[in-house]
Amino acid sequence: MLSEQTAGTPLIEARGITKHYDGFTLDTVSFTVNEGEIVGFVGQNGAGKSTTIKALLGLFPIDGGEGRVLGTSSTELSRPSGAATKEQVGVVFDAVSLPEHLSVADVSHIYSRVYATWDARRFERLTAEFGLDARKTVKELSRGMGMKLSLACAFAHDARLLILDEATAGLDPMARDEMLDRLRDFVAEPGRAILMSSHITSDLERIADRIVCIEAGRIIFDLPKDAITDEMGVARCRATDFERVAASGIIPEHDLRCLRHDYGIDLLVPDRFAFAENFPEIPCDRMTIDDYLTLTLKGGVR
Repeated sequence: MLSEQTAGTPLIEARGITKHYDGFTLDTVSFTVNEGEIVGFVGQNGAGKSTTIKALLGLFPIDGGEGRVLGTSSTELSRPSGAATKEQVGVVFDAVSLPEHLSVADVSHIYSRVYATWDARRFERLTAEFGLDARKTVKELSRGMGMKLSLACAFAHDARLLILDEATAGLDPMARDEMLDRLRDFVAEPGRAILMSSHITSDLERIADRIVCIEAGRIIFDLPKDAITDEMGVARCRATDFERVAASGIIPEHDLRCLRHDYGIDLLVPDRFAFAENFPEIPCDRMTIDDYLTLTLKGGVR
């Protein structure tokens, strides 16, 4: 039986999801995606992003914990009783999951039988706007065009939730800009949200509200995007600068996360504005998501 989603309930909930494979474990993964949010899901290749998404969608049984999508358990999503929830979820993986012989027009005919809410006119409008020829087959589409087809499918059945796994990776810069605008418009409607896995962190800097990072099957951090890009900084220190900062106590010693290079030391600064007041002579750049990932995953603590 479909669970009723109450006001304020996350649209996605991962509660300690665990899955064991030979050589890899998804280890008690927990995070949420709330109404109105775009959550960026980041991590290195093989970190567990796609596995987490597939676990949430109920594509395989898990060994522990629980996932819920729009109030429905991930286990139920794999059953006929979960069909009503799946109607409200648009999913795009990093590869087109459609038979290669189908034409773009055929895809619409098939999806109209899958989704009660399928809007064929909207699909035709989207594919035309995306430059997709209705006569072309899936096999004939470039990777970027294939991604556009998958995104058109996700947009054309009145979904409340989009789950995107590297969905913009094959798009050229102009197409990505257009797609990011569409994603912003999508989530601006009440009751909607997006979980977006991407290696293109500049896209996430433009539209994400939160960033969740997974590494070796475990969640490493879950932070508001603005806390990273608006508040933090990267100080470009010489060895003597680094020692002065460490001795000052402005950053607690256990938080002195840095990355050493031949030419100096990059230091993670929690508040770049306070740092600039105290050390105006040390260059301190705005933090990017890539910077934060690098310092968190590869940097050391003094």
